[in-house]
Amino acid sequence: MNVSENNLMASLIAESWFTNIYWLPNGFNRPWVLWLMIIPCLLLAWIWTRRSRGVPIPVDHADSKSGIAARTFISLAESLAPLILAVFVWLMAGPVILGKPVEKRAVTNIQFCVDISGSMTAKFGSGTRYDASMKAINQFLDFREGDAFGLSFFGNSVLHWCPLTTDTSAIRCSPPFMRPEVVPPWFGGTEIGKALLACRQKLMEQAEGDRMIVLVSDGSSSDLAGGNDAEIAQRCINEGIKVYGIHIADYDVPNEIVNITSLTGGEVFNPGDPESLAAVFRQIDDMEKAEVEQTVAEQLDHFGPYCVIGLIFLGISLMCSFGLRYTPW
Repeated sequence: MNVSENNLMASLIAESWFTNIYWLPNGFNRPWVLWLMIIPCLLLAWIWTRRSRGVPIPVDHADSKSGIAARTFISLAESLAPLILAVFVWLMAGPVILGKPVEKRAVTNIQFCVDISGSMTAKFGSGTRYDASMKAINQFLDFREGDAFGLSFFGNSVLHWCPLTTDTSAIRCSPPFMRPEVVPPWFGGTEIGKALLACRQKLMEQAEGDRMIVLVSDGSSSDLAGGNDAEIAQRCINEGIKVYGIHIADYDVPNEIVNITSLTGGEVFNPGDPESLAAVFRQIDDMEKAEVEQTVAEQLDHFGPYCVIGLIFLGISLMCSFGLRYTPW
């Protein structure tokens, strides 16, 4: 170790020793109250310097003893009252310490964008494409506990079913209500561009956290043609939004969706069965690991050690009052 490292180590040891042994506070809520410490200090000075203790008894030819030991013990006993007052003033000043910084999980805002057009009723595994999609989404919610989720359904129109929230109960309960078989006729088509822009608008309302759209669809969309896919991707990039696509169909993924996902930093998947679909959501979870933030340490009241010291002084003072006190008679 060089000299600077030795000095640093010494300062750390000294800081740890003072903090852990003497419980020194990092500050006070009412530091001006500490001016009242003058009172117990003056009382202590008076106890140890006053000369009114001696009561001389006139006895012929008797040696006069000073009684230094007895006077010292009695002065110590009488000093307990000012010390208790000093502890009381210290507590009134409100000592505080810095708590340990807490690790906080950084929130990712995830907006699900689910296709409910008529083609989502096609068979997929033991159920329909819609059933498999919502089941996989519910499993994904368990992987990402602590994140904020929103749910939007789309066809030719967009319905924001659940706002972004960490309470996922509304999403878990939604499958029976927005099945493609029961939605109004104006949801029959597939307008992915309109849906992505609507989800982007919802994510823009979130001031904190990462932003991500998970698009689940089985079709192509005419409103992505003519360069609209690049324009939508750029608008998502401007807001820091990644788009992941799940093309739940048995034909190739449309090029426009491939472009949007790749440009925004996401990826598109084409699962062939429900097991593959569940694996896709696990893969997205692995690709978008939640970050942990170190929060600033908070100031905490630090009364405990001083209350113990005050109670000790009070108990000793009570014991001394039974006999160890100055009586001039």
